[in-house]
Amino acid sequence: MLALCTALAGLLLLLPLLGNLLFPYWWQDLATSLSIVHKGYRCLRRLQCRPPLTLLDTFLEKVQSHPEKALLLFGEQVYTYRDIDRRSSQAARVLRDGVGLREGDSVAVFLLNIPAYLWVWLGLAKIGCAMACLNTNIRANSLLHSLGACEATVLLTTPDLKAAIEDILPSLQQKGLRVFYLSAESPTTGVEPLQGQIDAASEEPIPVAFRANVTSKSTALYIYTSGTTGLPKAAIITHLKLCNMVTMLYISGVTAKDVIYTPLPLYHSAALLIGLGGCLEVGATCILRPKFSVSQFWDDCRRYHVSVIQYVGEVMRYLCNAPKRENEREHQVRLAVGNGLRVEVWKEFLQRFGPICICEFYGATEGNTGFVNYTGKIGAVGRVNFVHKMLAPFEFIQYNVERDEPVRDERGCCIRVPPGEAGLLVVKITKSAPFHGYAGNRQKSEKKVLRDVMKKGDLYFNSGDLLMVDHEGFIYFQDRVGDTFRWKGENVATTEVETTLAAVQFIQEVNVYGVLVPGHEGKIGMAAIRLKEGMVFDGEKLYTHGKDFLPNYAIPRFVRLQDALEVTGTFKQCKGRLVKEGFNPALIKDPLFFLDESEKRFVPMSPQIYSSILDMKLKL
Repeated sequence: MLALCTALAGLLLLLPLLGNLLFPYWWQDLATSLSIVHKGYRCLRRLQCRPPLTLLDTFLEKVQSHPEKALLLFGEQVYTYRDIDRRSSQAARVLRDGVGLREGDSVAVFLLNIPAYLWVWLGLAKIGCAMACLNTNIRANSLLHSLGACEATVLLTTPDLKAAIEDILPSLQQKGLRVFYLSAESPTTGVEPLQGQIDAASEEPIPVAFRANVTSKSTALYIYTSGTTGLPKAAIITHLKLCNMVTMLYISGVTAKDVIYTPLPLYHSAALLIGLGGCLEVGATCILRPKFSVSQFWDDCRRYHVSVIQYVGEVMRYLCNAPKRENEREHQVRLAVGNGLRVEVWKEFLQRFGPICICEFYGATEGNTGFVNYTGKIGAVGRVNFVHKMLAPFEFIQYNVERDEPVRDERGCCIRVPPGEAGLLVVKITKSAPFHGYAGNRQKSEKKVLRDVMKKGDLYFNSGDLLMVDHEGFIYFQDRVGDTFRWKGENVATTEVETTLAAVQFIQEVNVYGVLVPGHEGKIGMAAIRLKEGMVFDGEKLYTHGKDFLPNYAIPRFVRLQDALEVTGTFKQCKGRLVKEGFNPALIKDPLFFLDESEKRFVPMSPQIYSSILDMKLKL
C-alpha cells in the first residue's frame, strides 16, 4: 500500500512536467483565453448598463482614481488624467454650444500627432458624436471622398494643414461642411479659429444627458483603411468594437505602471485604439511623438523611461538598419506590441537591442477577429485555441489566386486547407463577432462578405489574407490575396520571397511583386531593392542565392534598384505603382536588371532585351 501511495505521489509530481513536455503552451493558452473571456464579459456587462458604460466612462473612472497621474507626454508638455478630462470638457462645450453639434453627428478630424487629438476625441464622445480620423497624407479628391463617406458636418484641423484645406475649401463650402482650426487665429478666410473659445470655456463635467442615446451599436469612430491603392474606406467602429480593441495592451500584459511609446500616426487604429485607447483602458501613461524618428527612438525611450513600444510595418527594420550605437541596449523596454514584423528583422532586433518580449498580433481594423502571439514564437501572429474559435469561429480555406476566388466543392461550399498549407482566413459573422462594413460604401462592404462557406446560408468575413497554421497550432501570415501572384502554374507568396532575398548581403530592403508580361499567363516576379549604404548590386550573387533558396518559379526575373522604397503612412510597402510601371526601361529611370539564365546572373535591362521579351524570343 505504501509503495502504491509513493508511486501515485510521484506520478502527481510528474504530471506538470509531462504536461509541459506534451503541451508546452497549455498554461499560456489558458491564461490568455481567460484574459480574453474576462475582458469580453466585462465589456458586454458594462455596455448593457443604462446608460451604457463606454471607454469614455473607463477614462472618467481613471480620472477619479488617479487624477494627477501623467496620461500624455508630448515633448516637454505633460498632461495628467485630470488635465485631459477638463480640456475635453471645454472642447465638448464649445463644439456643442458654439458649433452646434448634437448627439449622433459625425465630425472629421484632420490632425497631426498632437495632444488635441486625445481631448477632441474624448470631447466628442462626451456629447455623443462620432469622430472620423482622416489620414493627413491624403489630398484633393481622396480627402473629399473621405469626408463624404462619413457624412461629416464639421471638419476640425490646424493651420499646419492649411494648404490641403484651402485646396478643397470651395467644394466644402458648397456642400455646407464647416471647417474650424484648433488655433487662436485663422490664416484662411472662411475658416474660424476655435482655440480661444475652448480656452475660455467652462471645465465643469459634461452632463450624461448629452449622450443619453448612445448604445453598444452606436458608431464611436470611423477609421480609414490606409491600403496601397484606391480610395480610403471608412471602417465603422462601434462602441462594442472599440471596447474590445482597446484591450489589446491588457491582453499583452501591460499594466497601469507601464509607459507606452507611440510614434505611429493617430489616424490609424494601431496608435489611436491599441496605443492611446489601451492606455485609457489600463490607466497607463502614453508618450506621443509627432512622427516616427529612427535617430530619436531609443533616446526617447531612455528619456521617458519607456517600458512598452508600439510598432507597425517596417518600423522595426528601420531601427535595425540604423547605425549601431554603444548605448542601444541601455533602456527599460520590456515589451513591443505591433504587427507586420518579418522573421529576419525579428531575430536581428532581439539580438541587437536585447531580450524584449515581442507581442506580434494580426487583425484588420474592419475585421471581426484577430490573433495574438502571446508566446513569443518568432514569425507567428497567434495561436489557435478552442476558446477563440468558440467566440469567433474562423477557417482557413483553399483559394484560387488566378480566378481570385475561393475553391468550392460539389456542394458549392468552401474547402478547408490542412495544417502547413496557406489558406484564405474567413471569420463567421455572428452576434458576438459582427461585421459592420464601411460607411457610405455598401458595395465595398458586400465584397468583404462570403456566403455558403461551410454550409448553405452562412456568412463569413473575407479577410483578404492568406495565413497558415502549423502542426503546433501557430498561425503565420503568408500574404495579401492581391499580392500573391501565379506563375508557371504555382502560387508565389511575396512575403516569403522577400524574407529569402533579405538575407543577401548587399540588400537593405526588398519589395517583391508580380508584373504582367504580354503573351504569358499569370504574372512574373519582380523585386524593388534598396542597397545597403556603400554596397553595390551583385547580379551573380543574387542569382546564386535565388537558385539555392527559392523554387525556380518564385525567383524574381526582374530587379529594380531604388534609393528608397515607397511606404504608406502606416509603414506598409506600396506595390500598386510598381506593378503598374512594370519593367519597361524606356519608362523607368531606376536601374533595371534581368535574370539571364545563360549568363547565370542578373544583367542590366536593355531596350533590346525588353523587345525580345515582348516578341517572346527570350524564354522566361
